Amino acid sequence: MKNFKLKHIPERPEKPRNTGLTMVMDKGLSFREAENMIDASGEYIDIVKLGFGTSYVTPRLQEKIKLYRDNGIMVYFGGTLFEAYLVRNQFEDYIKMLEKCGMEHAEISDGSIELPHDLKLEYISRLSNHVTVLSEVGSKDVEKIIPPYQWIELMQKELDAGAWKVIAEAREAGNVGVYRSSGEVREGLVQEILTKIPGEKIIWEAPQKAQQTYFIKLVGANVNLGNIASNDIIPLETLRLGLRSDTFSFFLGKGAKFIPKKK
Repeated sequence: MKNFKLKHIPERPEKPRNTGLTMVMDKGLSFREAENMIDASGEYIDIVKLGFGTSYVTPRLQEKIKLYRDNGIMVYFGGTLFEAYLVRNQFEDYIKMLEKCGMEHAEISDGSIELPHDLKLEYISRLSNHVTVLSEVGSKDVEKIIPPYQWIELMQKELDAGAWKVIAEAREAGNVGVYRSSGEVREGLVQEILTKIPGEKIIWEAPQKAQQTYFIKLVGANVNLGNIASNDIIPLETLRLGLRSDTFSFFLGKGAKFIPKKK
């Protein structure tokens, strides 16, 4: 939606899009809150993640899944639910549950469990025969630091195994994975990853405004960003378009320079 005419606004692809994705975290919105979120900003939501294991206890789950899908929004369960099934030796039950819920997307992660990477790749390959797979790379343990070469290797192997996108772990707080505990971006890590992995294949979890700003300035308006709070969807879109102070001058062309008129 564009309510006004402005020059020097970055182009944003129409939905369904493959780049410039906004993945929103639903950590337990009521059905009415989900409706209101769609009414207010559904045009800018590409994916909704039903965070961690919230779907296990979410009321009206099937109705909410249908609501998102009927409004052109991809929806999937957080990777922690996959891990909860896996650690209980219920992988086949997980597949049946996805089918019962009519899910077309699923996340595979190993942020809370120790999972040999070869085995993770096998699960990605097997699950991709049933749904579109997003795989999450990185640990939820703030003490576990993964070197850049290993991030690259893990991401590439998971894409090769059948993942549609790889998600760079940050948790909902944005203080692990590609970030320091303070929330500061590990810039060297991110930039090294991007020398080997195509940017359109990565969804960067970026719940904090400063993190979103960093990636927009580094990659562009159409960077894939995830773990966005429901009340930050439109503010993020303004960041993407240079309509917020943090990115205000970033997309301006030379012809947009303000020259005060003399009295």
